[in-house]
Amino acid sequence: MTVDVLRRPALAERRARVAVAVLFFTNGALFANLLPRYPQIKADLGIGNAAYGLAVAAFPAGAIAAGLAAGALVRRFGSARVAVGGTLVTGAGILAAGLGGSVALFAGALFLAGAADAVTDVGQNAHGLRVQRRYGRSIINSFHAIWSIGAVTGGSMAAGAIALGVSRGPHLLFSAALFAVAACVALRFCLPGGDNEPAEENAAEEHAGRPARHTAPVPGGRTSYALAALVLIATAGTLVEDAGSSWATLYLSDSLHASVALAASGYVALVGAQFVGRLLGDRLVDRFGQRAVARSGALIAAVGMGLALAVPTVPGTILGFAAAGFGVATLVPAAMHEADELPGLKPGSGLTIVSWLMRLGFLLSPPVVGLVADATSLRAGLLVVPLAGVIVLLLAGVLRPRRD
Repeated sequence: MTVDVLRRPALAERRARVAVAVLFFTNGALFANLLPRYPQIKADLGIGNAAYGLAVAAFPAGAIAAGLAAGALVRRFGSARVAVGGTLVTGAGILAAGLGGSVALFAGALFLAGAADAVTDVGQNAHGLRVQRRYGRSIINSFHAIWSIGAVTGGSMAAGAIALGVSRGPHLLFSAALFAVAACVALRFCLPGGDNEPAEENAAEEHAGRPARHTAPVPGGRTSYALAALVLIATAGTLVEDAGSSWATLYLSDSLHASVALAASGYVALVGAQFVGRLLGDRLVDRFGQRAVARSGALIAAVGMGLALAVPTVPGTILGFAAAGFGVATLVPAAMHEADELPGLKPGSGLTIVSWLMRLGFLLSPPVVGLVADATSLRAGLLVVPLAGVIVLLLAGVLRPRRD
C-alpha cells in the first residue's frame, strides 16, 4: 500500500492561481456594471419587452459566433493572453453598449462584447485548469466563486453610480479602464509557455495520485451522451444566470414597483448567493458527490424561485433569486471540469464544446422570456428558472457520485 503526499505548490503556481482569480474577477465585474443600467437603456430607447429581449440576446449571439474560435486562439497565442485580450475588447464593447443611441448600436455593441466574453471565458478556464493540474487538486470552483465576487462588485458599483446620479458614460469608462489595468497586471503572473504541454501536466496528475489523461480521436456513444447531458446541465445554469442578469432588475422595478437602486438587489442577491455556493462547492462535492450536490441545488433553485413567483413580493423575489443562484452555483464549473476529463476526447475539446453550447441558454432565454412576458407577464416568463431546476434533476445522473 502506498500513500501519495501532495507537494506544496511552487511560488510561480501560487502566483498563477491569484492571477487567474483576478481574470475571473474582472470578467464578472465588467458585464455586471452594465446590467443594472438595462432599465434606463430600455426606457431611453423606447422599446417593448420582446424587442428588448432580442436586443440583449445579441450578447450570447456574439458568444455563439466566436466561441469555437477560442480554441484556435488559445493554441496560437496561449490561454492567458487570449483571456486578457478578450477582457480588453469586452470592456470596450460594454462601454459602447452603454452609450449606444439606437437599438442597432446597442445590440451591435453587445454582440461584440459577447464575442469577446466567450473567448475570455475559454481562455481563463483553460488557464485555470492548467493551474489546477499543477496543484493536483480541485480549485476550479474557487475561480468561479471569485467570478461571483466580481459580479457582486460590478453590480454594486453600478447601483452606487445610479444612486449618486453618475451617468452611464463616465461610470462605464471608469469600469473598463480599471479592470483592463487589473487584467494586464495579472498577465505577468500567469503560467509561462504554451498550452500544449500535456507531458508536464500529466506528470502533475500522476504525482497527485491520479492517472494521467489519455485521449482518443473519436468519442464513443456513451461519451457523446455524457457530453450532451453536461451541455444541458451547464445550459440550465446559464438560464438561471440570465434570468438574474437580463430580467431581475426589470421584474423588480416594473412588475413589483421597486426603486431603481433596490431593483438591482435581485441580481446582486443571485450572484452573491452563487458565490457562497461556489465557495462551499469543493467541500460539499468531496463529502456528498457532485451528483447529490447538483440535485440538491436544483431542488433549492426550483422551489425557491417557484415560491417567489407564486407569492410575488419584493423581499420574497430577492430571496428567490438568491435561492436560484445558490442552487446552480456548482453546475457550470462541474460541467466544464467533467467535460474536460471525458474519455475519448482530446484535451480541451470537451471544455470548448460545453463553454460554446451552454451559451445557447443566454441566446434563447431573453427572446423567449420577452415573448412570454409580452403575451402574458414577465412573472410567467421567469418560470424558466424552476424549469432549469427540473432539467438538472433529470440529468444529474451523468455527474460523479460520492467517492469512497
